[in-house]
Amino acid sequence: MPWDPTHYLRFADHRARPGLELLARIRHDRPRSVVDLGCGPGSLTARLAERWPDAAVTGIDSSAAMLATARAEHPDLRWVEADIAGWEPEEPVDVVYSNAALHWLDDHEALFTRLRSFLADDGVLAVQMPDSWRNPTHTVPAEVLDDGSWPEEARRALLRDRLSSPGEYRRWLTPGTLDLWRTSYHQELTGDDPVWNWVTGSVLRPVLSALDEADRVRFTGRCQERYRAAYPREEDGVTILPFPRLFLVVHAA
Repeated sequence: MPWDPTHYLRFADHRARPGLELLARIRHDRPRSVVDLGCGPGSLTARLAERWPDAAVTGIDSSAAMLATARAEHPDLRWVEADIAGWEPEEPVDVVYSNAALHWLDDHEALFTRLRSFLADDGVLAVQMPDSWRNPTHTVPAEVLDDGSWPEEARRALLRDRLSSPGEYRRWLTPGTLDLWRTSYHQELTGDDPVWNWVTGSVLRPVLSALDEADRVRFTGRCQERYRAAYPREEDGVTILPFPRLFLVVHAA
């Protein structure tokens, strides 16, 4: 199932908050080159260009649909369709930025060591990743799928915890000055089954793609019921969704 920019952008403001916090923690006054890995529809890439108007800013994503939206909204920026796992810059980069993308990739030791090696002498690598693996957003579909009555392809499609320990990231990203922290936002969502709508725009997208129509209906019903219990609606109609994120910013200089 391809990425759906319209569905993803239903919660654009909520999803942008960690990315903007990450951007604010980057200390680099005059980068010449800035790369956004996993840029999606490009809204945060545009914010990078606003902060550093003299830099060459490039957005990289593997989704043609996301990049089509990015090009339409921001035609003045450079957009490249590529797999982050195999991407390499032609020359050292001053700022490598990645918001909510690297958790999709395996082998973080190799990945982060490689990305660190792409930095210029005074470069910065700034990364934000979801840290919700023990929250119901992620445990509910895992429990549903792990009961054994679903196609193996669907169970394999569910994104599992790929994050490493803070000490491991520190070893992979130094030498340099490492700023590492965790923030939990509490997003206020509205509408019917808002948590289900949230996760189907991201983490459950590949699972739904691996199910036929009958299994998709059955899976949807079971997850929605458990999400309603885990995230009850407040009296004013708001559903509060805890939204923990892990941040890593390494300054090479």
